[in-house]
Amino acid sequence: MAEMGMTATGAPAGTSTPGPHHARRWWILAVICLAQLMDVLDVTVVNIALPGAQKELGFSVGDRQWIVTAYSLAFGSLLLLFGRVSDLAGRRVMFLAGLIAFGAASALGGAAPNFAILVTGRALQGAAGAMLAPAALSLLSTTFTEAKERATAFAVFGGISGSGAAVGMLLGGVLTEYLDWRWTLFVNVVISVIAVAGTATLIPRRPTSGDRPRLDLPGTLIASAGLFGIVYGFANVESHPWSAPGTWVFLAGGALLLAMFAWWQTRAAHPVLPPRVIADRTRGGSHLAIFIGGVGLFGAFLFLNYYLQEILRYSPVMTGLAFLPMVGTLVITGGMCTTRLYPRVGAKIPVFAGMVAAAGGMAWLTGIGQDSSYAANILGPLLLFGSGIGAIIAPAMNAGTSGVRPHDAGVASATVNIAQQIGGSIGIALLNSLAASALTRSLIGRDATSPVVAAEAAIHSYTVAFRCSSAIFAVGAVACGLTLPAGKPGLVEPGSRG
Repeated sequence: MAEMGMTATGAPAGTSTPGPHHARRWWILAVICLAQLMDVLDVTVVNIALPGAQKELGFSVGDRQWIVTAYSLAFGSLLLLFGRVSDLAGRRVMFLAGLIAFGAASALGGAAPNFAILVTGRALQGAAGAMLAPAALSLLSTTFTEAKERATAFAVFGGISGSGAAVGMLLGGVLTEYLDWRWTLFVNVVISVIAVAGTATLIPRRPTSGDRPRLDLPGTLIASAGLFGIVYGFANVESHPWSAPGTWVFLAGGALLLAMFAWWQTRAAHPVLPPRVIADRTRGGSHLAIFIGGVGLFGAFLFLNYYLQEILRYSPVMTGLAFLPMVGTLVITGGMCTTRLYPRVGAKIPVFAGMVAAAGGMAWLTGIGQDSSYAANILGPLLLFGSGIGAIIAPAMNAGTSGVRPHDAGVASATVNIAQQIGGSIGIALLNSLAASALTRSLIGRDATSPVVAAEAAIHSYTVAFRCSSAIFAVGAVACGLTLPAGKPGLVEPGSRG
C-alpha cells in the first residue's frame, strides 16, 4: 500500500503533517513555481534577444554562444554543491538567497554596457539558478507530505519545469518585439521581487535540525569540476568538432572526475551525494527518465524552433505561440499521470507510456517539408510529444525525490536537476552535431547558393535530429521500463529507501 511508504520528510505516506505553513501550502506552491519558472525559462528567454544584444553591444557571432553557455556552465557545475548547502544552511535560506542573487544578476546583465558584463551577469544568473532549483524542489517535497496533495503539487511543478523552454521562447519574443532585448533579463527582477516577498511572508523558518550532515569539501570540489567539464565539453560541440581538444579533453576529464567522485562517495565520512539517495530503483530510474527526457526534449525543441523560424518564416512571437498547444497537453497529461496514475501504479507505467508517445511525436515530425502547414503537419506531433513529456517529467520528479531523509532532500533535488541539465546539454550537442553532419552531406554536389537546395538540406538535417530524438525516447522506454519497479509508491524492497 502507498500509505505504508515513506514520504520525503520521513513521515508515512498518506498522512499529513500540519504545521504553521499548512493552511497556506498552496500559496507556497505558487511562490515555488514562480521561482522555478524564472529558473527554467532563462534557458531560452535570452535566445531570441541575442541578435538585438549583438547589434547593440557589438560582439561577434562566435561570441554569441557564451551568452547561453555561461548560464549553463555555472548552473550545471554548481547544482550539487548548492543542493548540499541547502541541506546544511536550510532550504528557506538558500531559496531566498537564490532569489535575491538571481534578481541582482539579471539587473546586472540587463544593464550591461558591454559583452563582458553581459556574460558575467549570465554566469551569475546560472549560479543563482543552481541555488534556487534544488531548494525549490526540496521545499516542495517537504511542504506536501500527504499523498494526493503531493501528487497535485508535483503535477503543477512538473508542468512548469517541462514547459519552461516554450514559455521562455514566447516571453522572449514578446519582450524583444514590443520592448527591448534588455527586458528579457529585467523581467527576472520583477519576478524575483514578488517571489522574495512571497517567501518571506508564507514560508516559515524551521528550527535547525541537530542531525544535519557536514559538507564533504573534497567530494564537492571533485563533483563541481567534473560537472563543469561535462557541460563545457558538450557546449563546445555547438561550435567545434568532437575531435577538438576543447571538446574531448573536457568530456574525458569530466567523466574521469565523476568516476573519482563516485568512488570517493563510498568512502567519505559525510558524502555530498550519499549512495543511498540514488541506489533505490525508484529514484535511480526516475533520474534516468529525467536525463533521457532532457536529451530528447531540448534537442528536439531547438530544431523545431529552427524549422518554424527559418523555413516557415514565423516571427519570434508566432513561434512561441506555436508551442502553446504542446504546453497545454504537457500540463494536462502531467497532472493526470501524477494525480491519477502515479498513486495507483507508480512511475513505471506513465514514464514508459510517455517515452513511447514522445518517440511517436518525434517520428511524426520527420514528415515535414517546405510546404508543410501548422495544422496538418505540426500541431498533431506537438500534441503527442507534449503529452509524452508530461507523462515523463512530473511523475519522475515526484518519484525521484520521494523517500529520502529530511537532511538529504536538497541533494536529492539537486540530483534531479543535474539529470535534466546534463541531459539537455548532451541532447543539444549530440543532435546538433548529427544535424550538422547531415546538412553537410546533403549539400555535397549541389548548388548551396540555391534557396530551394538550402531549404531542402536544412529540412533534411532537422528530420535527422527528429529521427534520432525518436530513437532516444524509444531506448528510454526500454531502459526505464526495465529499471523502474512496478507497483504503487512505497512497494519497494525493505531497506531500499533512504
